[in-house]
Amino acid sequence: MAILRRNPNFLSLIFFSLIAFVSAEVFFEERFDDGWEDRWVVSDWKKDENMTGVWNYTSGKWNGDPNDKGIQTSEDYRFYAISAQFPEFSNKDKILVFQFSVKHEQKLDCGGGYMKLLSGEVDQKIFGGDTPYSIMFGPDICGFATKKVHAILTYNDTNHLIKKDVPCETDQLTHVYTFILRPDATYSILIDNQEKQSGSLYTDWDLLPPRKIKDPDSKKPDDWDDNEYIPDPEDKKPEGYDDVPKEIPDPDAKKPEDWDDEEDGAWTPPTIPNPEYKGPWKQKEMKNPNYKGKWKAPKIDNPDFKDDPDLYVYPKLKYVGIELWQVKSGTLFDNVLICDDPEYAKKLAEETWGKQKDAEKVAFDEAEKKKEEESKSDAADSDAEDEDEDAEEADSDKEDNADNAGPIEDDVKDEL
Repeated sequence: MAILRRNPNFLSLIFFSLIAFVSAEVFFEERFDDGWEDRWVVSDWKKDENMTGVWNYTSGKWNGDPNDKGIQTSEDYRFYAISAQFPEFSNKDKILVFQFSVKHEQKLDCGGGYMKLLSGEVDQKIFGGDTPYSIMFGPDICGFATKKVHAILTYNDTNHLIKKDVPCETDQLTHVYTFILRPDATYSILIDNQEKQSGSLYTDWDLLPPRKIKDPDSKKPDDWDDNEYIPDPEDKKPEGYDDVPKEIPDPDAKKPEDWDDEEDGAWTPPTIPNPEYKGPWKQKEMKNPNYKGKWKAPKIDNPDFKDDPDLYVYPKLKYVGIELWQVKSGTLFDNVLICDDPEYAKKLAEETWGKQKDAEKVAFDEAEKKKEEESKSDAADSDAEDEDEDAEEADSDKEDNADNAGPIEDDVKDEL
């Protein structure tokens, strides 16, 4: 049994960690322990079409801790929708942190791994694709074209996609996705506690009209030269350049001996590319001494722009949900967190994913190795079965030949 010794540095670390945890306001935290079914409501969305998928409570085929379980999609070509309610809150004057872990065990080729935050009143039994949401965040994969992190914000009842590209993880291991929204309208997107993208709501989403626009009354001056290069007046086409043919008669070609000019017509030797031909003549270019650069209309204040100091605010956040379509099932969600402290979120990720990721990788490698060995064994068994079938067919042919040999010999004797 291990005994904890009083190490001053260790105790200080615990003390400061407790301060950070106490100062954090946690609005919702789900580690899918016992009783999680009482906190989550499975939607009947698509049930009447027999297209509703079933959630499994599991730690997955490979994991870093078999006792750390989450919820996993279990049926291919199905819709999934599940949600949980928490006390309604507003993120006004607060940092909003939305974090969860997700693992695609199925080597996902088309399907989502994102979650949603919803506001107001939601009928959780019919929560689905048409249910309005406030924020949608997480990875989405479909073919070779779509492998990105969605960050969709709803503003004035319109969903706005982030304009920056944020690649997502595509392997079969667990990854932690974190979205941080601040009162100064800046944001950060983290994967596995590493920042992958950051910026401002003003520039990276089209939530508001732009502050500045091109002056519609501005015209390019008539004497503005925006040609960076011009033909070199000193470069002249060589005399006789156009007289050089593209093809010439093949000097090695000879008229066939059986060629009859009267019957076949006058013989013409085939042509070959002319090594002297250099293509159409192009005048060389030179830097334009009068080049002023590409003309751009000056920008002016946009009369349609009206700032919104509450651009980042979602005043009635009340639900978190998963709503997605999966061609191949096997996506596992865990450790869902909504809070106001990025440090708390970081520590939670370290305490869960961080401590388990190495063991999970070992388990995954072992599973892949076993799968490869089984595949080789199945291939060997299949080859052996084919060989046995070939041998049986050969023996059968020999028996048939032996049975037919006697009558054939008798027939020959009769003929003689």
